[in-house]
Amino acid sequence: MTEQQTVTYAIDGMTCEHCVMSIDEAFRELPGVTDVQVELVAGGRSTATVTSTAPLDGTAVDAAVEDAGYTLAER
Repeated sequence: MTEQQTVTYAIDGMTCEHCVMSIDEAFRELPGVTDVQVELVAGGRSTATVTSTAPLDGTAVDAAVEDAGYTLAER
């Protein structure tokens, strides 16, 4: 059985439910992602808690968030 890993990412620039859907979709396109939970803090720092079957590549995470139109604040 594969051990799941869960990491929470802080994301800047999210303001609405459309933003939540965009980030959810961006993370789910990464290989190994099994679940995404996004907490919207409009005008503040939102978070995405991502569960995957293996550690995610930091460069791929940065690119996914930026391609969705947002900024990865920290891990």
